[in-house]
Amino acid sequence: MSNFVPSSADATSIATIRTLAADVVGKANSGHPGAPMGMAPVTQVLFTRFFNANPKSSKWFNRDRFVLSNGHACALLYIVLHLSGYKLSLDDLKAFRQIDSLTPGHPEARHTDGVEVTTGPLGQGISNAVGLAIAQAHLGATYNRDGFDLLNNYTYVFLGDGCLMEGISSEASSLAGHLQLGNLIAIWDDNHISIDGSTAVAFTENVEQRYLAYGWQVLHVKDGDHDLEAIYNAIAEARREKNKPTLIRLTTTIGYGSKEQGTHGVHGAPLKADDIVALKTKVGFNPDAAFQIPDEVYAAWSVIGKRGAALEEQWRSLLGSYAKSYPNEHAELTRRISGKLPAGWEKSLPVYKSSDPAQASRKLSEIALTALTPALPDLLGGSADLTGSNLTKVKGSTDFQPPSTGLGSYKGTYIRYGVREHGMGAIANGLAAYGGIIPFIGTFLNFVSYAAGAVRLSALSKHQVIWVATHDSIGLGEDGPTHQPVETAAHFRATPNVAFWRPADGNETSAAYLVAIRSTETPSILSLSRQNLPNLENSTIEHAAKGGYVVHEEQGEDLTIVATGSEVSIALEAASKLRSQGIKTRVVSLPCWLVFDQQPQEYRLSVLRSGAPILSLEALSTTGWAKYSHEQYGLPAWGASGPYKQVYEKFGITGSNIALVGKKVVDFYKAKGGEVVSPLVKAL
Repeated sequence: MSNFVPSSADATSIATIRTLAADVVGKANSGHPGAPMGMAPVTQVLFTRFFNANPKSSKWFNRDRFVLSNGHACALLYIVLHLSGYKLSLDDLKAFRQIDSLTPGHPEARHTDGVEVTTGPLGQGISNAVGLAIAQAHLGATYNRDGFDLLNNYTYVFLGDGCLMEGISSEASSLAGHLQLGNLIAIWDDNHISIDGSTAVAFTENVEQRYLAYGWQVLHVKDGDHDLEAIYNAIAEARREKNKPTLIRLTTTIGYGSKEQGTHGVHGAPLKADDIVALKTKVGFNPDAAFQIPDEVYAAWSVIGKRGAALEEQWRSLLGSYAKSYPNEHAELTRRISGKLPAGWEKSLPVYKSSDPAQASRKLSEIALTALTPALPDLLGGSADLTGSNLTKVKGSTDFQPPSTGLGSYKGTYIRYGVREHGMGAIANGLAAYGGIIPFIGTFLNFVSYAAGAVRLSALSKHQVIWVATHDSIGLGEDGPTHQPVETAAHFRATPNVAFWRPADGNETSAAYLVAIRSTETPSILSLSRQNLPNLENSTIEHAAKGGYVVHEEQGEDLTIVATGSEVSIALEAASKLRSQGIKTRVVSLPCWLVFDQQPQEYRLSVLRSGAPILSLEALSTTGWAKYSHEQYGLPAWGASGPYKQVYEKFGITGSNIALVGKKVVDFYKAKGGEVVSPLVKAL
């Protein structure tokens, strides 16, 4: 039986949302008014009746999360945040899509109060929401106790046809169904319109049947333009379903109230001036006034803040009682919520001597994770079906699985993502956005490219996600060019705020984890080898944590070779051969460009100094290496299939050949004459 209670302010609030959407986009002369106008009714019902958050305390941990996956409709989100009482003024709405405003063209996390995740690239938001739902399920299972239901929030998502067309949403939704995430409620704006026009031209599948096949509950509100009671009942039913995520198909009219309603003309362009006048006249608003918000609307929406403040107060009281009954769990939970790391966690990182046996850096990563996990419960790991190759599962750990499957529990700390690299990356962004969790995820480095959209949003949103990216070069051998990443490092090194690590030995691998775990606003990609790497003489965690350091020093050198990963030991072999020829050669390891660039200039110039030519060496594309070297040696194109040592020989990445290349470089610069200045010395 329905418990829907109509409000006298409903119609006025819905009209306000629609006219504000028209005004916000109209003043900017840019944006998407159609979806906000069509989704005004469901927005009114969801936020005034169900949504639990405290706008005056926007980071309250047990708040409901809202994700606008169809991020082009962000005028709607900004209107919601303003009406709810977040730090977003009417002037901010008027500054929509303007330089330095709090209302950018798509929602940006950490920029606008109340925005949980950055959305815009379609499909990312619904996938982030799966991560948010996993985070709640995991932390709730870990810390809730009888009588102490501390973590029980819902994650709500608005999404459009475009989100459902994108493959990433299928990856994430399929996993969400398997994981039985009853705390996830997605509301699909079924308006049959995309930029190209009617979805009939390209999108005619039965979405309801698809989501039923995923294991979701699927509901349908046939009149999303008017039937507030049906909307209310659908959300209420979704909340009652504890063992399945819910997709609510909400059939709406895009741009409802506009002269162009129901057409793609109102999707991504402002309403014409006469259309806005007609819209306001139709709903009884002053057609000559812009940005009208009646007092009764503010009053109706104030219930959100009142309800949220009361709920937070109750929650904090419960948390205080929890501290008395479960002091250890309380201390750990509140530490995780605060974002602080446990004292002394870094002492657990493995330390290596040069006499220790050579090991693949993927194995060194496993050793590091095994050591870190007991000291850092914040870590929540997983892999895209390559667990045995990525070595991401710590021995003895339990899988994150619905208890009913018998495969694990929600307390589990290892997620089986299946072959879903892009979905995994976006889910990990959601895990990081929720808080209290440091997600690490694994696949082959080559297949991080499949997830490039999610990595980019990690960097933009400052999400701390750690990629364990193994099989990092032609060193993987027999699988050949389809699996050998040639261009991947250049791509992610060029992405702002991505720390791409390629460690050369055990201490460098530990350093990569040290910096990645400390870097709370930077995603990290750990590029790890399949082949064994010897431990280096001058390698220490402290040295490598600077992103670059001198592995082998020479005074009055003739040449410096700078390399990463498996090629550092090859550079050392070349230096030894050159030394026998009377050519003094320094060797520098540069495991992370981003971190090295953050060091003081004096230090960087001491590592890559003037006085002799610098040759870079990497079994990947040479793109980008001119920043650090005068000459570059790497792969001219793709790799090759065969035993890895033979593949290295084919491309001349051996100690003997690099010695020949190094001598050629030295001879060229001596013949050229003049001062050799470090490539780091620049005007800008």
